[in-house]
Amino acid sequence: MNSGYGKVYLVGSGPGDPELLTIKARKLIDNAEVIVYDQLPGEAILQSMPET
Repeated sequence: MNSGYGKVYLVGSGPGDPELLTIKARKLIDNAEVIVYDQLPGEAILQSMPET
């Protein structure tokens, strides 16, 4: 039965270098329909996120 609900993942950005994200974190970010973030990710992380 499909309830129509999606999933929410919390992904830490570590020290702010996109090359230091885990493989799982990178996959989740690249495949996300929506990304909600606060002031913690560095500019390099934000720039590495896919545009919609």
